[in-house]
This record gives sequence, C-alpha cells and structure tokens, in this order.
Amino acid sequence: MRYLFFVALVISLSACSQNPNQQSENVRPAPAPAPPPPAPADDRKVLVVFGDSISAGYGLQPGQSFPDDLQKKLDAKNEPWRVVNLGISGDTTEGGVSRIDSATSLHPSIVLLELGGNDGLRGMPLASTRANLEKMIVAFQQSGAKVVLAGMTLPPNYGPDYIRSFQNIYKGLAAKYRLVLIPFLLSDIVTRDLRYLQADGIHPTAQGAEIVAGTVLRSVQPLLN
Repeated sequence: MRYLFFVALVISLSACSQNPNQQSENVRPAPAPAPPPPAPADDRKVLVVFGDSISAGYGLQPGQSFPDDLQKKLDAKNEPWRVVNLGISGDTTEGGVSRIDSATSLHPSIVLLELGGNDGLRGMPLASTRANLEKMIVAFQQSGAKVVLAGMTLPPNYGPDYIRSFQNIYKGLAAKYRLVLIPFLLSDIVTRDLRYLQADGIHPTAQGAEIVAGTVLRSVQPLLN
C-alpha cells in the first residue's frame, strides 16, 4: 500500500511540475475578429449651405435646422443629393471669405450662399459686404459650383436708405453673375404674429426652419438635374 501511495504521489508531482509554457503551446489562440466591412461610398452630389446662425440652426435642437429639413425633403423626393451644412453662428462675409476652402474642398455642385445678415446688423460698410460676397461667388463659380444667393433684409430702425442699399447688394450681384436669387430667405415665415420666429424675432423656430427649407427647395429645384 505504501508503494502504491508513493507511486501515485510521484505521478502527481511530476504532472504539476510540467513547464506551463509547454501546456500553453497546446492551446490555440482565438482567431482575430474580422475587420468591419468598408462603409459604402456616398456618390451623391453635394449641396453646401454656406451661412451664419440661420443656417446653423441657432436656438434649435440638433437636426432641426433648415439644411437638415432640406435634406429630408430631398430624400423624400429620392433626389441623389447630400446637404452639407457649413453654417456658423455669428459669421460675417469677412469670415466667409476666410473659410471658402472648407466648402470648395467638398467639390459641391450647388452652393447656397447665406451670408451678410450680420454685416447689416452690425452696420458694416456696404461696400465691404458687397466685395466679400463677390469674392465668394467668384470662388464658388470657379470651383464649378452653381451659386444660389440667399438675400436678407434689416429691421426698420436701420432706416429705409440703408435697408434699400443693403438689399440691392444681393440683387446687383445676382444680376451680374446670373445667380438664382432668393430675395429674402425668411419671406415665407414673416407673419404678423411672428409665430415662426424665435423670441429674438430673427431666427426661425423648428417649424419655421421647415418652411424655409421649402423656400430653398423651390429655388434650387431647377438646378438639381
């Protein structure tokens, strides 16, 4: 019995003293996970909205800006277009000139140019606003994009002469460069009760933004094909 116990003890100890590396050599590592499939290429044409806080959706929840609504309307019509929102709150025409490359690098087929409102509200020289808008129009056209110019107006307290001269900037540039002109981007949401505008009386509500998207769609529709 002592002999059998001794033999069993030797076998047990010899098993425990095996090289752990030898044991691991018999265990195959788990195969590496397969790489995710590549994302499908988006070959839709690009429509860039190049603007300020109205484009950026100031005061709205994400997904409620008029460029977001424009994308939804295009999708509903099965139009093969991708809307890229390059709106920056507070931007001026000078700021727009400094970031033209951010738009032209996307090779857009259409650019909705929606800048100048902040220039007017700040009382900037009209000649500078016009010159900056013209620089952007020329740059976009040279890149191969068709430009839709979104006009703006100003509150009555700026005086009729200044307001008229400000509005004429858009009219004059649209005529000179043969652009599609939206005389006043917010024309369809300015009602007596101002229900489609936020409390500041300037920026669209979510419902107002959807209406503005319809205004834009009617203007760009002839260019989509």
